[in-house]
Amino acid sequence: MESREKTNNNILEVKSLTRKFNGLTAVDGVSFNIREGEVFGFLGPNGAGKTTTINMICTLIKPTSGNAKLYGFDIVKERRRVRNCIGLVFQDPSLDDKLTAMENLYFHSRLYNVPRETINKRCGEVLKMVDLYDRRNDLVRNYSGGMKRRLEIARGLIHYPKLLFLDEPTIGLDPQTRNKIWDYIVQLKSKQKITIFLTTHYLEESEICDRIAIIDRGKIIALDTPSNLKKMAGSDSITVSSDNNRALIDFLKDNFNINIEYDEGNEIKFEVKDSSSFIPGFIKNCPVRILSISARHSTLNDVFLNLTGKDLRDSDASKRDRLRSGMRMRGRLRG
Repeated sequence: MESREKTNNNILEVKSLTRKFNGLTAVDGVSFNIREGEVFGFLGPNGAGKTTTINMICTLIKPTSGNAKLYGFDIVKERRRVRNCIGLVFQDPSLDDKLTAMENLYFHSRLYNVPRETINKRCGEVLKMVDLYDRRNDLVRNYSGGMKRRLEIARGLIHYPKLLFLDEPTIGLDPQTRNKIWDYIVQLKSKQKITIFLTTHYLEESEICDRIAIIDRGKIIALDTPSNLKKMAGSDSITVSSDNNRALIDFLKDNFNINIEYDEGNEIKFEVKDSSSFIPGFIKNCPVRILSISARHSTLNDVFLNLTGKDLRDSDASKRDRLRSGMRMRGRLRG
């Protein structure tokens, strides 16, 4: 598969990418890069601009301004070469359920000009990757939701892409099936050495990413590793109860400069920078008996809340977001 020389190990470079629909800005000047072999995550609520960004990079719609290059190929001027480098698993189901798994993969192979003499071998390989080889001759209509998503991942891999796009790959699936899908994706990264671009609004899914871009209202508001992003949220929260909370409060103030307002009968709550390093020494030197202690580490939701004032878990698409989504789909049909 042809490619041009990469710089700084980046296989995708995005610069000021923007997309407007009838005056509404769905993606607002985003810039980032993806390194070879990493899992790069786009984390944000519904309507934030995640799918629109992927659609531009994958050449499904044209940017209003800005640009991106994948393996040195321009997403506007060299669309065919870009498409040869990528695999794409859409957010919405796109399989033909009147065909078998093998027939779906064979059809997709022909679209990507996979040599006829290698199609059967390729189909078998990708079906084994997602544990569907024994069901290869079953009609897709008889598959469960999780099996269909795994087949879509297999289809995205049939031409051995350099970069696999997964747009909300587990949306609508139950937690157990979602976990299984992610087991397969993690295996793909380690065994196939594939680069993955993931969009999600599930916080737990984004934890597998090497780096995460948090996007809201079309703008990237933070980009770093999961651990570094969590540091932005501030301190860890510790909850303690003891057989003498009054003495415990004095101990915390005298030894750790932690001031706590205490109401009789309540647990003591306070914050520290790193609970993992704080707790062992605290318990060892504490002059009173600890009855219970728990720590809450900062989460990506805390980061999102700090940056936007919104809780990502409860952030549904607003009226504006739903309008953006509808315009995005109409724009895709026109593009």
